[in-house]
Amino acid sequence: MRLVNNLAKILFIFLLLFSHANAKELSYIALYGEAKYRPGFTHFDYVNPDAPKGGRIIFPAYGTFDNFNPFIFKGIAATQFADLSMDTLGIVPADDITVVYPLVAERFELTDKYVGFILNKKAKFSDDTPILADDVIFSYQSLIEKGSPLYRIYYADVDRAEKVNDRHVRFWFKPETQNKELPLILSQIRIFSKKDWEDRDFATPTLRVPLGSGPYLLYRFSPNKYLRFKRNPNYWAKDLPTVRGFYNFDTIRYDFYQDTTVTLQALFSGNIDIRQEYIAKIWVTGYENELVRSGKIIKKEFESNETARLQNFSFNTRRTKFQDKRVREAIGWAFNFEWAKENLFYNQYERLYSYFTNSGMEATGLPEGCELEILNKYRDQLPEEVFTKAPRNPKFGDYLTNRANLRHAVRLLNEAGYDFVNGKMTNLATNEPLEIEILSNSANGSSFIRVMLPFIKNLEKIGIKATFRSVEVNTFKNRLDNFDFHMAILTFPISQMPGNEQKEFWGSQSADIKGSFNLIGIKNPVIDEILNGLVRAQTKEDYIAHVRALDRVLLNEHYMIMQWYSPTVRVAFWNKFLFPQTDLRVGFQPWTWWRKP
Repeated sequence: MRLVNNLAKILFIFLLLFSHANAKELSYIALYGEAKYRPGFTHFDYVNPDAPKGGRIIFPAYGTFDNFNPFIFKGIAATQFADLSMDTLGIVPADDITVVYPLVAERFELTDKYVGFILNKKAKFSDDTPILADDVIFSYQSLIEKGSPLYRIYYADVDRAEKVNDRHVRFWFKPETQNKELPLILSQIRIFSKKDWEDRDFATPTLRVPLGSGPYLLYRFSPNKYLRFKRNPNYWAKDLPTVRGFYNFDTIRYDFYQDTTVTLQALFSGNIDIRQEYIAKIWVTGYENELVRSGKIIKKEFESNETARLQNFSFNTRRTKFQDKRVREAIGWAFNFEWAKENLFYNQYERLYSYFTNSGMEATGLPEGCELEILNKYRDQLPEEVFTKAPRNPKFGDYLTNRANLRHAVRLLNEAGYDFVNGKMTNLATNEPLEIEILSNSANGSSFIRVMLPFIKNLEKIGIKATFRSVEVNTFKNRLDNFDFHMAILTFPISQMPGNEQKEFWGSQSADIKGSFNLIGIKNPVIDEILNGLVRAQTKEDYIAHVRALDRVLLNEHYMIMQWYSPTVRVAFWNKFLFPQTDLRVGFQPWTWWRKP
């Protein structure tokens, strides 16, 4: 028996070594086997590889900060630090979003058991110490042990991290894992220095500047006021093909503001150089001055290449009043987007109609093909309208249409056990009037008042008392973290390739974790199953079908009232910058810009 066991161990070790020996080293990892850039490429196509270096640029930032570690639950992080001062293992370019190319990792390994990262020998932190496997493993373990709850879900399919040698690390997958996106996700880990964090707690907010490895150094700051970055002349990766043409300014400054509208005057006065416009009325009417007419300040719209940000009125389904989807749907029938588009938005915005608007993977019409096959698995758990009704937003038009919409809302409320009592829409079982508070934050609350007034008026017509409350940014975050709200104006950043992060947004396992992004409190077993299928999808067709099936089920549950999006990114800037002229749909890419001589 002992001999048999020993032989089995020897065979296992032999097979393990054999499988390692046959792991191929790759110059990129492609999600579906296709890559735009072949080995030996010199730069991405949407940059100017010969862009001159120099000068400065000043951006506005919004809110406050008391922390330079954006990966933890506590504190308000200055995310700009990680973006500019911390490198990742690989780069995913804007024109090839399903492929990761080298940065800190010079080469990759990929098997069905693990993904390996072979680190560039030149990779180093800004104090000239090398980036080693220990730093990568420390960064990963810190995220899953002390980071935001998101990361425990994000990396749930990782079994362990292994140091092969000082410049080689492997992430082993859990048995039976079929998470095709996981290698790309792991490649995006920001690398902290293990030594730099020896005497401090990763989970505690810090204003001691972490040691970085990126193109810029944070050399001066004042909490809640400003950040000053300077380009690192000794940046180790400056000549890599994946970096060439980026990061052309000598200095970058962020000045913090509490209100987006204030920064318009900051632009005109020259206190900032560039500004994204988020308010349609200001874009159409707010730039009528000599600076713009003379060309000193330029307005430009960049066609968006990203899935639309999911801006919405979210319901907190932990509240009893919102657990019946008919109540949620009824409230949605009181929001007149068409009026707002014409009277407030100057026809600049379109209505969001999907959780994945502008992605090409939206659920439209009736389900068919592979999507229908997926949904049929759960037919006995899904309402029939998932299969028979195409998802759509209510449409408002003339007076009669508007009245019909509100009558439909009342019918839904009646079906849910509500009716008018003394003019108030009341739960007949509990005798409790339907009252809601809609929460926003002070950074954008003022811009929403004009939208909220007619919405609240329509709700009043169907007997619902609604209150709009704008609170300071820190208070808003604290209330969200503790699920202390009825409804809230939220924005979910939706990836161009939706994947693991969707579990954090809509998966049951994150619904009870304070600080998670499942702010709505969704606990739906069918959604959980579709999410699992999405991350396990092995072909592009299967992946897209799962995204559409997920979209359709989410839409049918009316967890949120969709707001609006802009098909373009609106930017105003002083006429002292240049940027690459390209036909590629890559959106607004400020790190490819440079200062005019």
